[in-house]
Amino acid sequence: MSEAARTTIDQAEVDRFSAMAAEWWDPTGKFRPLHKFNPVRLTYVRDLVSAQFGRDPRSHRPLEGLRILDIGCGGGLLSEPMARMGADVLGADASEKNIGIAKAHAAGSGVPVDYRAVTAEALAEAGETFDVVLNMEVVEHVSDVDFFLGTCASMVRPGGMMFVATINRTLKAAALAIFAAENVLRWLPRGTHQYEKLVRPEEIEKPLTASGLTVTDRTGVFFNPLLNQWNLSKDMDVNYMLVARRASA
Repeated sequence: MSEAARTTIDQAEVDRFSAMAAEWWDPTGKFRPLHKFNPVRLTYVRDLVSAQFGRDPRSHRPLEGLRILDIGCGGGLLSEPMARMGADVLGADASEKNIGIAKAHAAGSGVPVDYRAVTAEALAEAGETFDVVLNMEVVEHVSDVDFFLGTCASMVRPGGMMFVATINRTLKAAALAIFAAENVLRWLPRGTHQYEKLVRPEEIEKPLTASGLTVTDRTGVFFNPLLNQWNLSKDMDVNYMLVARRASA
């Protein structure tokens, strides 16, 4: 396939999430796991971005002046908090319905976010660049992982960074993140994740390294049922996050 013809879009995945778009901001609905997950990933992003750019993570607007891309933003569960922390946020999603929900919620909340129904490759083609690219719970839903990650990496500015959060392709993840989450706990609609589309850490790191980024942090994330919350962990067998940085010019 020629470079011009390549796409990151898996239309079946776009359709699946478009069908659930109205529920993005319902903390008890189909996106309940992301609402639960949000505090730990927001803190992780805030703290590492603050460290990279010399900010105080406890200040009111620690991300002031930074341009952030939230690729595959869905209804804006990450975009809005990033904007509240002072960042100039572009929330991008291939689903028009998701973007419609995100725009309506941001307008009602009074949070300035630049939401666009656009692909990563279209943004890269337009020459867009960012201090931070958030690639959270997206990579397991795209059609071409290497192309997607390389495209996103190309938009990271010198001295900038990219976060990737996804699910590992392990039997443990198949049991917990797919079977238990979808069939036992009913956290997610059946079919939300397919085992063969899950991505191992080394499959994330390889295209990022090839694109000139250096992976600087890795962490697992696990759900503690006793505390009813997500926490960082050394165990990356199920959910995990990676951070990669581009050297300063």
